[in-house]
Amino acid sequence: MNKSEIQIPFLDESVAISSRRKFLKQAAYGSFLAMAGSRIASASIRPYPSHKTLALENTNTGDKVKLTYFEQGNYVEDALEEINYLLRDYHNDAVHPIDTALLDQLYDLKQTLGVSKPIHIISGYRSPYTNAGLRKRSHAVAKHSLHMEGRAIDIRISGVNSRTIRNAALIMGRGGVGYYPRADFVHLDTGEFRTW
Repeated sequence: MNKSEIQIPFLDESVAISSRRKFLKQAAYGSFLAMAGSRIASASIRPYPSHKTLALENTNTGDKVKLTYFEQGNYVEDALEEINYLLRDYHNDAVHPIDTALLDQLYDLKQTLGVSKPIHIISGYRSPYTNAGLRKRSHAVAKHSLHMEGRAIDIRISGVNSRTIRNAALIMGRGGVGYYPRADFVHLDTGEFRTW
């Protein structure tokens, strides 16, 4: 056994390798941020908030909201309905419940970035019909996209580089993080942690 190896008798080797890879990956993301001089690297951990507010703008419809969707330990039903409508499939106005974990991910991203600007929505919910149509035009659209479940969103924030948004999302280490520099947006979802 190497001096650098540590044996943990109750830990399966595949778990240890996976944990080590995850640790190294997150350390690398942190290093990228620190080298870039980003204020994200120095973001502090905040206590659990009593309320959560989001400002969202749908770039396709022009709809805007700024509302508190979580208050005193509960999600606010009326606020969630407004968010569901704002994130509707703008191609056919189909509305679908948006995963509250995705909203929390957006809130935490905003906190990590230290911004109060609205989050611009490129794509929220996507109906199966719309998703199939988009797949015909682009190989980048997944057949079983989490957009169809209300568990994915494509965003940008005015004045914040999409690379910076991506790096902050990587630091958070939650869900899928897709980076599309040519189109200038970042994809977030509540699936397993993965990047592309």
